[in-house]
Amino acid sequence: MEGLDLNLIPYLVAIEETRNVSRAAERLGVNQPRVSTALGKLRDYFRDPLFVRTSHGMEPTPRALALIPAARDVLNRIEKGMLETEDFDPKTCAHTFSIALSDVGEIVFLPRLLQEFSVRAPNANLRSVSLAPDSIERGLESGDVDLAVGYFPDLDGNNFFQQRLFTHRFICMMRSDHLLAKRAITVEEFLSVGHAVVRAGGRSQEVLEQYLEKKRLCRRAVLETPHFMSLPLILTRTNLIATVPHAIGFAYLDDHASIVLAEPPLPLPRFDLKQHWHRKFHNSPRGAWLRKLVSELFNDVMDEWPR
Repeated sequence: MEGLDLNLIPYLVAIEETRNVSRAAERLGVNQPRVSTALGKLRDYFRDPLFVRTSHGMEPTPRALALIPAARDVLNRIEKGMLETEDFDPKTCAHTFSIALSDVGEIVFLPRLLQEFSVRAPNANLRSVSLAPDSIERGLESGDVDLAVGYFPDLDGNNFFQQRLFTHRFICMMRSDHLLAKRAITVEEFLSVGHAVVRAGGRSQEVLEQYLEKKRLCRRAVLETPHFMSLPLILTRTNLIATVPHAIGFAYLDDHASIVLAEPPLPLPRFDLKQHWHRKFHNSPRGAWLRKLVSELFNDVMDEWPR
């Protein structure tokens, strides 16, 4: 193969199929001299005329007839292996989609995703993973993680794409008969009352902590916990309050009659929830389908959490 220009193979096949240099040029979308030049190079390389003019047009020599099947096979392999797009049918897909989520993200995204998967991709599965930021980057790069959905400020490098979905905010949560329940809370009360503070793996709570530190506001953290799930039981049995992403608050409000919500007395920052993916898989039909589904279900218009 040394010295053979593989770009000449389409010319060999086109001339054999048309038996005419002009028609071969039309098929290839080039001018006639270019086909003649290509044929000359092929003749020099194989040391054979390959095609000779006859009363029936250009007839292949025995050497050309021996080359044509291999040449066609090369072109077919290139078309199927490199040029055809990958087919993806969600109805028959049995892939396990891995999504990086925080525990807040699971509450926000998983229920609706599972509902849609049961209809659109009934044979597919979902796997929620909670990873450190550097592990999420490696997972997205390797393909072990299909998508990271939520608040991931570290995924902002050139190798990652991101799409904003909607904006989240914070809300206060407490038991229904708390002294601060069902009325506006003052800043003084917010800072003096005992707080249950979640130090979770998710990054959203950092937004709140950084704001309070920047404003030099110090609340009384009676309890620090890495879990959101235990908050309803803790709050119903204590005088503590918790400031949490509002999806958490409204989810617990529906399930626990003893829990009420209140607006914070401070202009706490909001944060955007996004989906992130690695540029290696940007053109993957399977990944594109998942991202399209997420963007359809979660956006400013479809945001189900009360503002």
